[in-house]
Amino acid sequence: MSKTTRVLPGFGLSLGVTLTWLSLIVLLPLSSVFLKASDLSLAEFWKVVSAPRVVASYKLSFGMSLAAAAINAVFGMMLAWCLVRYRFFGKRLVDALIDLPFALPTAVAGIALTALYAKNGWIGQYLALFDIQVAFKPLGVLVALVFIGLPFVVRTVQPVLEDLDIEHEEAAASLGVGRWRTFRHVILPVLLPALLTGFTLAFARAVGEYGSVIFIAGNIPMVSEIVPLMIITKLEQYDYPGATAVAEVMLLISFALLFLINGLQAWTARRTGRDR
Repeated sequence: MSKTTRVLPGFGLSLGVTLTWLSLIVLLPLSSVFLKASDLSLAEFWKVVSAPRVVASYKLSFGMSLAAAAINAVFGMMLAWCLVRYRFFGKRLVDALIDLPFALPTAVAGIALTALYAKNGWIGQYLALFDIQVAFKPLGVLVALVFIGLPFVVRTVQPVLEDLDIEHEEAAASLGVGRWRTFRHVILPVLLPALLTGFTLAFARAVGEYGSVIFIAGNIPMVSEIVPLMIITKLEQYDYPGATAVAEVMLLISFALLFLINGLQAWTARRTGRDR
């Protein structure tokens, strides 16, 4: 009996290389954050991470990241639906523009958004008529995070919609089921795991976003300062333990939220039978 030739090495070697690479790229840098923060006593650590300015930045970063991911989940699904189910003039251009936030440098995106939404900008001047200010406000942070997170939802949901058999919708329509019930009971259960994946990716990107936010946020203390900016500020002041302490809390909150979202995604996949 001939010996089976494998393209890749055995499980032991593959797993060893994978864990080594993961440790060097991910685990080692993360562990260094916790080790550096250990230079602070418990009282000093709590004083740093519970400062009013730092707490305000946590609320802004995580609150706006969750809001932006939720907005992208809704409108990203609608955009993916239009690209898959309809033909219209300029469809290829729209499909290509979705990936623009991936390729565009974040600083360029921040400058462009600030130019658009400032009081004298193309869009901001009309919003000012209704006393709506986007640039240099928390709303500007939300706009920037929506901009950079949209492609994650669209590109995650789009392949699932392409594989979704339209016959199920036609069968529901032939039975007299309305559009909303068809969407809720036929389409949404299939899309939900992919939608949660896109939500998670958009949220994870938004939490750590820096370049596109600092320009439009204005970085006003207690108003529009994000957590990455607080870390950079402390590093510029050579307060390395303080910077790592803020980063440590940010990591723990991010891990907890991602664990919760992934658990919800796994539960949804089991309910819909998509984990098989």
